[in-house]
Amino acid sequence: MVDDAELIELVEMEIRELLDMYEFPGDDTPIIVGSALKALEGDTSEIGVPSVIRLVDALDSYIPLPERAVDGAFLMPIEDVFSISGRGTVVTGRIERGIVKVGQEIEIVGIKPTVSTTCTGVEMFRKLLDQGQAGDNVGILLRGTKRDDVERGQVLAHKGTIKPHSYFNSEIYILSKDEGGRHTPFFNGYRPQFYFRTTDVTGAVELPEGVEMVMPGDNISVKVKLISPIAMEDGLRFAIREGGRTVGAGVVASILE
Repeated sequence: MVDDAELIELVEMEIRELLDMYEFPGDDTPIIVGSALKALEGDTSEIGVPSVIRLVDALDSYIPLPERAVDGAFLMPIEDVFSISGRGTVVTGRIERGIVKVGQEIEIVGIKPTVSTTCTGVEMFRKLLDQGQAGDNVGILLRGTKRDDVERGQVLAHKGTIKPHSYFNSEIYILSKDEGGRHTPFFNGYRPQFYFRTTDVTGAVELPEGVEMVMPGDNISVKVKLISPIAMEDGLRFAIREGGRTVGAGVVASILE
C-alpha cells in the first residue's frame, strides 16, 4: 500500500480536477481512501474494514434515493421465464411503475393474446415479499400459467391498464454514419427490428406522402406496422436495430390500431 500521505493527497487532487473537467462537483464529491483487498483480509486499520464502512456511509449520505413511480398502474416488462417444480412459472424483470401485491389479478400483455393470471408470490434477492414496487428487480410467481404461455418481451400489468397494438405513428431519428448508424438511405417499406423494452419486433416503415427516402441523420414522422402486437402507449420509446446494431431511435406519437 502507498505510505506516502502526500502522494495520496496528490492523487485525490487529480481525481477532483478530472471530475471538474467533466462538469461534476469535484470539490464536493466525497473521496474515500481504502483497500477492498485489505478489508476482505480482515485488516482493521484505517485503510481496511473501516474504509469500506466509510464508503457505504458516504454512498448513503451523498447519493439521493431516486424517486420511484409508485403512483402509476403496475407494469413490468418480462426479461426471463423460469419453471420451478412444485411452484409453477416465475417471470423476472424490473418493475417499471406501480406496485404489485401477492394475490392481485394481473394480465400478461403483448405478442400473444392477452391472458389473465394471479400473482401468488414476489421474490427479490431470495427474500419473499408481500409486494414489489417500481424500481425493484423481482421474480413474480404466476398461478396456473405454463412455461410456454409467457415469453420475454411481454409485460405484466394490472387488468385493463394497457393494451397490445401493432400500428402507430412515431417520431424517429436515424443515426448518421459518424454516430455508428447506416451509411445509406432507406425507402418506403424498410423493415428493421424495433426494440421495445426487452425484445425486438420486426416492423415495416411507411413514409409520409411526398417523401421518397430517409437519409442517415434525419428526423422524420413515420407510420410503423409491427408483425406482432406489443403492449404500448403514447410516449413509449424504442430503438431501431439492424442485426443487433442500433441505427435509430424513436417514440410512439399516437396509436392507430
